Amino acid sequence: MRSLPSFWLIVAAFVLAQVAAPHAQEHYPNRPIQLVVTVPPGGAADNIARIIGAKLSDALGQQVVINNRGGAGGTTAAAQVAKSAPDGYTLLLNTIATHGIGPHIYANLGYDPVKDFSPVILVAKLPLIMAISAEVPAKTVADVIALAKAKPGELTFSSSGSGGAPHLGGEMFKKQTGTEVQHIPYRGSGPAVIDLIAGRITMMFDATPSLLPYIISGQLRPIAAASPQRHRLLPDVPSFAEVGYPGIDIALWYGVVVPGGTPVPIVQRLNAELVKILDMPDVRKNLGDQGADLQGGSPEDFGAFMRDESARWSAVVKQAGIKPD
Repeated sequence: MRSLPSFWLIVAAFVLAQVAAPHAQEHYPNRPIQLVVTVPPGGAADNIARIIGAKLSDALGQQVVINNRGGAGGTTAAAQVAKSAPDGYTLLLNTIATHGIGPHIYANLGYDPVKDFSPVILVAKLPLIMAISAEVPAKTVADVIALAKAKPGELTFSSSGSGGAPHLGGEMFKKQTGTEVQHIPYRGSGPAVIDLIAGRITMMFDATPSLLPYIISGQLRPIAAASPQRHRLLPDVPSFAEVGYPGIDIALWYGVVVPGGTPVPIVQRLNAELVKILDMPDVRKNLGDQGADLQGGSPEDFGAFMRDESARWSAVVKQAGIKPD
């Protein structure tokens, strides 16, 4: 039989826990917050994190520290955040790689993309652009397809690594156009673009932050936007949908998630602040000038979006037989 003092100690501990939890939420945040980014410093994801992180720090009155953790397409960082305390002090800038494509590639992921996270908000999308080396004798999608069919297996496309959106963009192109183009993975967009400019690679799918400076300089030729509409920074370049390939539609995307079980009031507070941040004129201009289409919406909206993305890329990964590097 349980002793009376022990029983009342358990009851007292339970009551104190129930009282303390709302108290902690009411005073959230009362210490620095870390925003984990799945890539090294530099590039679109890191830039987005630093812009919204600085604004979130102002809004919450606590420092938001950017923590860059690369590896395994971002899934290493996602696994670490999934195991963090669900208290609102560890956020993840998640991506198409961590919650769209990666879960269908890596056998030992280390997290459940649905159960281990609570969605906060979809921050931005960056539609991909197909660009070719200026040395390639092609000016349209039809030209590239004709060249690929005339030299099956000889044309190449580079990517920032196997399993990322640029890789999947190339796989979609192959499937939709019935061409055979060899994939050459690199460790990051930087070296992939360098070899594309040099003519050692035929084509590449990537977002404007990586490609636009070289398109402007004339070193790369944009062929089409992998989106339903033309890219607003490249209004003279057609979309794939315009030229008969609406199935080639892919964008990098970035959102904010927290560990699963984070109290709803904290999630709602973060969402409300980030909605306001994404509507700030300076944020819209800064990120918009880099080709980002700012999003927003509710946590429920973002959760539904991620489920749709996961289902979509599951089929593409299986069909292409993509494996991790």
